[in-house]
Amino acid sequence: MEIQSQAMSEYTAFLDKLRPILDELKCCKFMDINTVRKTVESLEVELLRADKAMTPSTDDFTYSTAKQMEHMIHHLGRTLGLVLFATRKIILIDKREEMEDLRKEMMGARFVSSRPNSYSELDIDYYEYPEIEPMETTTDQEESEGEINLDIDDIVLQLKYGADDEFGRALSGFNSLIRDNSITNDWINEEGIVQILFNRLGSSMLVNRLTVLQTLRLLIAHSSQNKEKMTDNGSMGILVKSLARDVEERREAVGLMLSLSDMAAFGRRVGRIQGCIVMLAAILNGDDSVASNDAEKLLNALSNNTQNAIHMAEASYFKPLVHYLHNGSDMSKILMATALSRMELTDQCKASLGEDGAIEPLVKMFNGGKLEAKFSALSALQKLSSLKENINRLIASGMVTSLLQLLFSVTSVLMTLREPASAILAKIAQSESVLVSQDIAQQMLSLLHLSSPIIQLHLLEALNSIAAHPNASKVRRKMKENGAIQLLFTFLNETNTNIRTSALNLICTLSQHFPEELTEQQPNESELRLIVNIIDSSVSVTEKEAAIGILSNIPLTNKKATHTLKKAQLLPMIISIVNNSTSSNNSRLLAERIAGLLIRFTSDKQLQKFSVEIGIIPSLVKLLSNEWSVITQSRSATALSQLSETSLSLKKSKSKRWICVQPSSNTLCSVHESYCSVKGTFCLIKAGAVSPLMRILEGNEREADEAVLGALATLLEDGIWEKGSSCVVKAVLPIIRVLEKGTTVKAQEKGVWILERIFRIEAYRLEYGESAEMVLIDMAQRGDPSLKPIVARILAQLQLLQIQSTYF
Repeated sequence: MEIQSQAMSEYTAFLDKLRPILDELKCCKFMDINTVRKTVESLEVELLRADKAMTPSTDDFTYSTAKQMEHMIHHLGRTLGLVLFATRKIILIDKREEMEDLRKEMMGARFVSSRPNSYSELDIDYYEYPEIEPMETTTDQEESEGEINLDIDDIVLQLKYGADDEFGRALSGFNSLIRDNSITNDWINEEGIVQILFNRLGSSMLVNRLTVLQTLRLLIAHSSQNKEKMTDNGSMGILVKSLARDVEERREAVGLMLSLSDMAAFGRRVGRIQGCIVMLAAILNGDDSVASNDAEKLLNALSNNTQNAIHMAEASYFKPLVHYLHNGSDMSKILMATALSRMELTDQCKASLGEDGAIEPLVKMFNGGKLEAKFSALSALQKLSSLKENINRLIASGMVTSLLQLLFSVTSVLMTLREPASAILAKIAQSESVLVSQDIAQQMLSLLHLSSPIIQLHLLEALNSIAAHPNASKVRRKMKENGAIQLLFTFLNETNTNIRTSALNLICTLSQHFPEELTEQQPNESELRLIVNIIDSSVSVTEKEAAIGILSNIPLTNKKATHTLKKAQLLPMIISIVNNSTSSNNSRLLAERIAGLLIRFTSDKQLQKFSVEIGIIPSLVKLLSNEWSVITQSRSATALSQLSETSLSLKKSKSKRWICVQPSSNTLCSVHESYCSVKGTFCLIKAGAVSPLMRILEGNEREADEAVLGALATLLEDGIWEKGSSCVVKAVLPIIRVLEKGTTVKAQEKGVWILERIFRIEAYRLEYGESAEMVLIDMAQRGDPSLKPIVARILAQLQLLQIQSTYF
């Protein structure tokens, strides 16, 4: 009696607490929201059932009755939890806290602490209350073993509110019911099973999510009517999240989506879900062959929607987009081409588009379409033309002729197309294949002064690319014959820096191949000063490179140009650039061209004194550093060699120099045996140039060997070779390695000449002779004939060949 009274009191108290909350919810202004209304209505139904279910008399109260009451209160707690979830962004915090406290209290309700030891006091039969089927009871042992047989109402309850274990068992039971055809589709619809499963898909553990996806596919097989409920926006959003999860879950999710893909609403809705198509494209390229195959089929099915095809292209799956370019309506083609022109494409994506056949339909659109089609096609082709492989496809399509015709067109409606056309032409010109048309450069030259600045820039870039091709000698010759250099000099007064730089680059390219064009007549003094002013004032490294490159291409024999450059104070500017530069803040090309220009100011003895006074030698030594390219090092070594050749004639004998105090021996040059200095005698020793020259020989690049050996050889000339040998002897092993590497004949000639001088000294023969034997013998047998006499002399010095031998 006491147990009955306490249980009934607690049960009634829970219902009384829930009623005012329900009444307040029913009056809520948000009841017009579908999900809120359904959950509140569900709570109301369950509360009515609870009212009718438990009205036993004192005599009828059993243990089973108490357990049934407990189950009902727990069920109401779960339903209240569903209401809380549906209204999570609507109900005020204090009311939510009240509801949450009640839910927790209901979920923790216990009406009996344990089963009685005997059933004499409490009958084991369930109390049969209205509208509720009796629940089957189990023993504690059965519960512990998990052998619980759920009826259909229990399955629905556990599907809605069960914890993971309960939910998993309910899924298993539900699948059995489907396979046995024990439930109808009307019942599935009435209970809202599809929506229940999708709701649980978003929150369940992995093993249950897999089963949910399999169950949903089973429901489709059970009745195709279930598809419509699976394709609403909420369900699709939940399903798409499974694409980013475990491998098996992805596979099941893609399979389910493929089963739904024949629904018109599916294609429209799924394409709008952020990240869906991106994830499908990633699965397509993944390692799971089953999921990849289904993803490809699904993407192809979704591509019936043009917007989806664009999303696929943005995810790097281009076949649908290319299909529309080939076979779509005129409007679809324009849509695809426009979308393509606006995408950020990697080189890999551009290559894929070319391989998939995007170039040909775009060219066809440009050649035959209306203005809008032409513009969209050109914009897309401009995007694709930055890849070499696509450039070759454009040339093969005959696009060059069409582009030039457009550039020559004066039709007003086509004028807007000239800029993208010239941009594509600039890209196409990067390929040597364009040289099949010998007059293309002449046509572009004739357009230069008839075009807008943007088109001029593209044309100049195209002309420079053409002129720079190694096999473009015929084209360059035609350009020279048609006065290209004189024409280009008119652009040096341009205020547009990009156009001016492009013109300088093209002049530099042409003058490199035709230096005779830069003679006494071209450029004239005013043009030379203009170039010097550009070097002095420009902040663009590229522009400085081009301007210095032009000046370095002027033949050394052009004394007038040299005199003009000297008067224009070019050398101080160049030395200042070198002194303030490092390889990190200046380009390698700039340093190479500066070093080439400095050769001009060291080639003439009258200029050498002027150049050295300004500080050319420290700059040249700096350019020998390993941070600069081997070309820069070679040119700097050449300039230093020219200066060092003058040192002998400038040295002053210590016996002829009047001094008040005996000078320190440290002031004497160890090679020239005079009071050398950098500015006074251009001495390599005093300049500290020997060590960096030797480091170049020790490196792995061989292009500078000839110039470096030439510079070191100036320290072994007649009259100073003995002292010079002691300075250069450390270069013997690097020289031997240079000879072994098979460098140029001139470099070999300088190398063996140095060895012959050094090996005149017995101590050095004994120390290094054995190391040189093999390479010298090999040169004697297989080397260049011009080297054999000097090689023979060295072998004789090493006593490997008699001096009197006539073998050579």
